Amino acid sequence: MPTLIAQPTRIQSAGNKPKLIDEYIGRVNSETSAASVAHMRSPSGWIEPGQTPAFDEFTVVLNGTLRVEYKSGSFDVGAGQAVIAHAGEWIRYSTPHEDGAEYIAVCLPAFSMETVHRDI
Repeated sequence: MPTLIAQPTRIQSAGNKPKLIDEYIGRVNSETSAASVAHMRSPSGWIEPGQTPAFDEFTVVLNGTLRVEYKSGSFDVGAGQAVIAHAGEWIRYSTPHEDGAEYIAVCLPAFSMETVHRDI
């Protein structure tokens, strides 16, 4: 039988400003470890610590612009675009533009604090 996810759980975010994270599927809301799916809304000027996660992250930007920094550079991901962050590679996300960003993030396996490996 399919499992209905009636609503997401709001997850606390990392970074210099509050970001809204609504987890629909994942370790917290659905007790799913295989994958996580979250709706993110980050304000202008938000930046999170760098990380070297042990999971792949697939991100689709719905509105605004998400900046993606990696070891040798950075690029912006705009509305209608996507990015894949590969497990074991250092990455940092931010939203430096005035419109912030709204996006969907899918992690395989599911996001966890133990496997995100954030910079100290």
